[in-house]
This record gives sequence, structure tokens and C-alpha cells, in this order.
Amino acid sequence: MSIVIDTLTEYSDDALAAFHRLVPQLSSTTPPRSADELQAILAADATTVFVALDGDVIVGTLTLVVFPIPTGVRAWIEDVIVDESVRGRGVGELLTSAALARATEVGAKSVDLTSRPTREAANRLYVRMGFALRETNVYRYSLES
Repeated sequence: MSIVIDTLTEYSDDALAAFHRLVPQLSSTTPPRSADELQAILAADATTVFVALDGDVIVGTLTLVVFPIPTGVRAWIEDVIVDESVRGRGVGELLTSAALARATEVGAKSVDLTSRPTREAANRLYVRMGFALRETNVYRYSLES
């Protein structure tokens, strides 16, 4: 397997189909985005969408969001999804490494992410890569009914 990591900068029907295949592997309650929504994500200045390609097939994705705040440039990794057919082969590490490199390039002070405790392999990966579990409270205010 020769996986290549790239950034997804332009919408395509193949990319949309890949997200429709991958997103349910991360969340059974969140429907995949529409074509217009994916185009908006790709056009957002703060967002970089990384994809893992096996040939011309997208087998993984990670979204990096970088934003300035009064205390510096921050970065968040969101929606790391590796297709179940290639899990355990280093795809998540390749995607995360690419995101960390980009965050460094743009001067981010830190990179944060969250991961459900049930995602044991992902949590082991993040610790192995140097992420530290923070002692903090995470609060969510839902704007959807």
C-alpha cells in the first residue's frame, strides 16, 4: 500500500462520494454534507482538508482548522476518518503528521483535538504522537433542537 497525503482544494463528485462513504464510519448520527456544504468547507480560509489517497481512491480524511485569537494562533484537528478497509496501516498517523506540519507552518501555538474514549486505537495513536491528555472541562451548547 502506498498512501499519499494531499490537500483537497477543489470539489469533485468523487470527493463527495468518498465523504458519504467515510462520515458514517465516524458518526452514525451525522449525515454526510451536501455538495454545497462540502464546497463551502473547501472554500473556508480557516479550513484545510487533508485526504489519504490509495491510488485515486480517498481512504481517509482529516480537517485542520486554524484561527487567530488574542493569545495566538490556534489549531484544531477535527473529523479524522480512516476507512475501515485500511485501518491499522498508519493512515491516521500520516494524516495527523501532515496536519501538524501545516499547523507549524502557519505559526500555530498548539494543536488540539478530541477523541471519544471508545476510539482506543485513535487515542493510542495521539498519545504516541505526543499529544497530551488535558485536564479540562469540555462544555457543549447545542444550537440544534
